[in-house]
Amino acid sequence: MLNIPPKVTPRAFSRLAQINEAAEAPRALRVAVEGGGCSGFQYEITLEDAPAPEDLVLEGEGQRVLIDPVSLPFLENAVIDFSDELIGARFVVENPNATSSCGCGISFSI
Repeated sequence: MLNIPPKVTPRAFSRLAQINEAAEAPRALRVAVEGGGCSGFQYEITLEDAPAPEDLVLEGEGQRVLIDPVSLPFLENAVIDFSDELIGARFVVENPNATSSCGCGISFSI
């Protein structure tokens, strides 16, 4: 079975570029899946200095998004985006593998 890696929207790459404009050194966005949260799994989104050797590196607009090999199956065919709404601005994951999620969209179940 062919695994389809996640996609990163131009809006997410653009926001990461804005973040890196103010940084001393460019950083990559890491999107990981961890156990926990109210629905079983949760997304952990952080900034990293460099990828780990096993990471999948998605590149666009001179920016990098990192996915570790453990998180990759949970993020198959997902879309990493940036949302700027009245309730706040944040990176979001649209995950077709999630059967349910909590109201905040940070945790999900499969």
